[in-house]
Amino acid sequence: MFKFLSGLFSRDIGIDLGSANTVVYVKGRGIIINEPSVLAVRKMSRVKGKREVIAFGSPAKKMIGKTPISIETVRPMQHGVIADFDMTEQMVEHYMRAANNGRRMMAHPRVAICVPAGVTEVEKRAVVDAVLGAGAREAFVVEEPLAAALGTGLPINEPRGNMVVDIGGGTSEVAVLSLGGVVISNSLRAAGDDIDAAIVSMMRQNYTLSIGESTAEEVKCAIGSVIPLGDELEMEVKGRDLMDGLPKVVNVTSGEVRDAIESIICRIEDMLRYAIEQTPPELVKDIVDQGFVLTGGSCQLRGLNIRFSDAVNVPVHLAEEPLFSVALGLGKLLETVDRGDKIEITVDHSVV
Repeated sequence: MFKFLSGLFSRDIGIDLGSANTVVYVKGRGIIINEPSVLAVRKMSRVKGKREVIAFGSPAKKMIGKTPISIETVRPMQHGVIADFDMTEQMVEHYMRAANNGRRMMAHPRVAICVPAGVTEVEKRAVVDAVLGAGAREAFVVEEPLAAALGTGLPINEPRGNMVVDIGGGTSEVAVLSLGGVVISNSLRAAGDDIDAAIVSMMRQNYTLSIGESTAEEVKCAIGSVIPLGDELEMEVKGRDLMDGLPKVVNVTSGEVRDAIESIICRIEDMLRYAIEQTPPELVKDIVDQGFVLTGGSCQLRGLNIRFSDAVNVPVHLAEEPLFSVALGLGKLLETVDRGDKIEITVDHSVV
């Protein structure tokens, strides 16, 4: 009863709980939080296994690879699912409290949260439990492609095929939607994080240079591409020489990065081809006519839309706000639930 009454004083929240970033949408206010899904924790020597969170989001991300023995950085979400339940619950609670202007006792909102397509019921239940444990009075669990389609403005309630491809930090997902539901969906646990890892591996092999994941991400954003560029890009990369352990600086080109991530891009292309092969012919006709939408943080790699368009022979459109498509879709979902519109979702309720 207390959660129900206190929920009257809080706004509905949509949380895009991603492997790389957490984006929070508050009904009536829009997107108010966009932070890395990273925590910095201090190990408590007095209590074995006890950890104290000292930073969330951007401040915690800046500590990656730079912490003393007593502090570690944690990414509680891996490949779109929970890898560390306690840290996930604390992170969700922190952002829910921030979304309610720091209120804790009187903040028990209704929360819409997304999960990758094809996750198991156990993984889905873990997300629900984390949200409810963080103080939500009710949780709506939505597949990411459905939320992304809503956020990009696709007319998914109409009787025609709408295709969306969401490439995030931990997963790449594709879905074909029609009449408010998912017809075909597929998920691949290969995305932005794997691209970063491929760049780290390439630097070790080509230059015997050891770099961290933050540096690899900088390389990806600065010169990463999936098609040949008219003028190839180049940047200095600094790290530790694996041969003598001393600092080392090398120049890396966009062509080298492209070769390093080629296998990952090919896997995503295969996922797209397989999804289209499984799609009913009438919906394929719609997709050929209107193309599909590309969204997610990692879709901003140079030339990705051109590469995918050539691979599957259909037009590809980049979302206007690829980082926020899922969160915006969750916001629209909260409104459609109030109006009673029909959209396929899974709903879990807390005991109040």
